[in-house]
Amino acid sequence: MQGESLTRLGEEKLAAARAASSGRAAVTVHGGHEHDLRQTLIALVAGRALGEHESPGEASLLVLSGSVRLTAGEEVWEGGAGDYVVIPPLRHDLHAETDAVVMLTVATRA
Repeated sequence: MQGESLTRLGEEKLAAARAASSGRAAVTVHGGHEHDLRQTLIALVAGRALGEHESPGEASLLVLSGSVRLTAGEEVWEGGAGDYVVIPPLRHDLHAETDAVVMLTVATRA
């Protein structure tokens, strides 16, 4: 069994996001093609967004640090460190209100 410090990893990815022209950085923490679940740690610099995109299917978002705004259709959710939301199966956008780190969990098989 191998553990991982999400705090340390989040700090590393946030530093990488600050250095990137896109203002974001991400790493898959768990999962991939052979798994039923994929977990991706995403760091966004304040004011940056992932941009509107299709729903990946069944998914949730956990805010590890900072604050974000998730917009899906007419729904808007704002979350801070420790907040969790199930992402609606709609086109959506994730915007960083402050420098933020989130964990995206996606069910990869139905």
